[in-house]
Amino acid sequence: MWFRSPSVRYPLGMARAANVPCWIACAFALAAGLLGPASAAERQATFADVEKVLRSHCVRCHGGEIASGGLRLNSFENVIKGGISGAVVVPKSSKKSLLMARIRGEGGKPQMPMGFTALSMREMDLIADWIDAGALAKGAATKHWAYVKPFRPAVPTTRTKGWVKNPIDAFVLARLEKEGLKPSPEADRTTLIRRATLDLTGLPPTPEEVDAFLKDKTPSAYERIVDRLLASPHYGEKMALPWLDAARYADSNGFQQDGDTFQYVWRDWVVSAMNKNLPFDKFTMMQLGGDLMPGVTQATREGRDAIIATAFNRNHMLNGEGGAIPEEQRNVGLFDRVDTTSTVWLGLTMACTRCHDHKYDPLSQRDYFSMMAYFNNVPESGVPEGGGQYRVGSPWVYAGDDAQMKRLFAMEARMGAVKGPDAEKLKKDVDDLKAQLPRVMVMSDRRPRETHVLNRGNYEEPLEKVEPSSPELIAVKAGKSRLELAKWIVSAENPLTARVQVNKYWQTFFGQGLVKTPENFGVQGSPPSHPELLDWLATEFVQSGWDVKQMHRLIVTSATYKQSSKTNATLEKRDPDNELLARGARFRMPAMVLRDVALSSSGLIDLRIGGKPVYPYQPKGIWDGLSITLERDFAYPQSHGRDLYRRSLYTFWRRTAVPGNIFDAATRQVCTVRESRTSTPLHALTMLNDPTWVEAGRALAERVMKASKSADERLVLAFRLVCARTPDKGELDIMRRRLLATVAYYRARPSEADAYLSVGESPRDRSLNQTEHAAYATVCHMVLNLDEAMTRE
Repeated sequence: MWFRSPSVRYPLGMARAANVPCWIACAFALAAGLLGPASAAERQATFADVEKVLRSHCVRCHGGEIASGGLRLNSFENVIKGGISGAVVVPKSSKKSLLMARIRGEGGKPQMPMGFTALSMREMDLIADWIDAGALAKGAATKHWAYVKPFRPAVPTTRTKGWVKNPIDAFVLARLEKEGLKPSPEADRTTLIRRATLDLTGLPPTPEEVDAFLKDKTPSAYERIVDRLLASPHYGEKMALPWLDAARYADSNGFQQDGDTFQYVWRDWVVSAMNKNLPFDKFTMMQLGGDLMPGVTQATREGRDAIIATAFNRNHMLNGEGGAIPEEQRNVGLFDRVDTTSTVWLGLTMACTRCHDHKYDPLSQRDYFSMMAYFNNVPESGVPEGGGQYRVGSPWVYAGDDAQMKRLFAMEARMGAVKGPDAEKLKKDVDDLKAQLPRVMVMSDRRPRETHVLNRGNYEEPLEKVEPSSPELIAVKAGKSRLELAKWIVSAENPLTARVQVNKYWQTFFGQGLVKTPENFGVQGSPPSHPELLDWLATEFVQSGWDVKQMHRLIVTSATYKQSSKTNATLEKRDPDNELLARGARFRMPAMVLRDVALSSSGLIDLRIGGKPVYPYQPKGIWDGLSITLERDFAYPQSHGRDLYRRSLYTFWRRTAVPGNIFDAATRQVCTVRESRTSTPLHALTMLNDPTWVEAGRALAERVMKASKSADERLVLAFRLVCARTPDKGELDIMRRRLLATVAYYRARPSEADAYLSVGESPRDRSLNQTEHAAYATVCHMVLNLDEAMTRE
């Protein structure tokens, strides 16, 4: 008997181990509440279950290329076929099956897998149960769940009435009822507006917004909040953050020279596309093949946008070091495009097939290079060009505003008709204008090349020639161009794309996806916690016309999302990671958002959208280690004025020295789709000492001191500006005591007060009492460092 619920024990295995009848073990488990009302289908092991175990433990020696003892365990057919010693599985008799004898270490022979960790009792029992049930393929194919096209499951009915707000809740509640659990109560309204505002814009709500929501008693009050946030221009900025990580976006090439680029133009396109709610299928086609769309030309704004969108696959690192071999580096870039495209859209670990067939998933080395063929026609050398600060790799396009581009095209049109001195002057005018314009690295197919499978991934050892083609694991094939590849990726027949995307959206709002490994939907990845919900969301996404904002609205208006994040002893024991979704999500906000929250709460933030990257405060000498030649000056060019307080999205991102106060962000050297969380003490040290937070505390103090003459009102406002809610009596008392203590401290040390208030470049209001200002700044800085201030709950 096999129970697949992750929260149960496995009585059959215990029965075998303890030599007691299976029904007794089951009875004890039922009495203890360890077994839910599992269906008959869930109690029956299938080869799909067995295959995951075999691929995890066995195929490294019994896989595609390697077949120790002539035995391959990488497919149903091969398991049944057996090896040199004959059949290893005797259907309906695990005791007579050689496979079971070897993995248990019976018969006087070494236990398999030899030299590696043995299978767990649970895994052994799973294989035994499958054999005893007849060792059947069970139709579904022996296909891994992610490679089967999702069907739209029926929305389940539930016993609990009145909780379900939309179909998401029905799937979640059905699972909770099955587990004998109940959902948590809805979070209080202040928590809800803070949660939604942070999730959808990356900024905290203002006290005025909170008060208005608390006063609005209409049934649709929360939905109107969500609609306002979805329409905010800051929505696109927040949603761009994970996409930039996935696209390995940076403002420099990486490696020793680490030349600066103009890829920020693509970043601004992403923000704009998110704000316009560009359907995800078009968003995909423009980034993978926008230059190949019908009618696209640089002469129109729409055409330039389509071309600029393809910078997605030019965001990879470029090696400008003197010893770099251009063709080798060109292939490194090609590998990156395959790896990134397959991870971002398909959740496949294609990188594993660069040197050999995949050990776990049905992906071949030929699949890898057939996919690489789509990206192999770019007229590029593999190394960046130009000297000094900017080093850009061909091909690229100019990306000025509409007026600049209209003027440029008009001058180029005149070039052929002008002769003599006028031609020289016109050429100088054209060159001067071009020098002012950013050059964005983009895709192009202007240089057709042959593509070959490379022996062990070595560009100097080409093998058989391949044509552009999508992986064989999906029956429907893509056409021969990048645009056709993009259309295949978002086709209704592709089982992966919609699942992968809605899972990443879930990760955005719940801290982790329904599949905890967004980078790997393959056999080695985590199975979905709610497979029917994942499939319903995927099919809903496609049926909506790939409407991203609609999907986000559906998630954040669900009762599941609106639950309180408070836990209890039962949930801590049964579901510490909240996979069952019996409570709201609670997690540390990313460092980039924490900086924006500090700037916003203090009133320092500059909310301009788009533009060139800026250089906020960084530790002294952060780039000094890059100055190993005299070719360029790597002194950090700190910004001044308004640029110091722009959102973190616009911070210059140098690949060789990422911003020092961003601890949990991706390096942007390679594609990253799983969010990282950190509680490193260095992060706390930064928030307590970094000029950004010290200055924010000072500006916040000035803001509240000017708002009221009452000490309590000032302290309450400071707390609300950061945490949204009003502090309780005990918290306010702590703040009062801290204020009085720091007033006394700075009254006796006026020079320290002056020094503390001098941190940061924003002008200080010297009409405020210096001692009081320093004391309030200390308390406000303390509030910015509260666990609650750093936590989205």
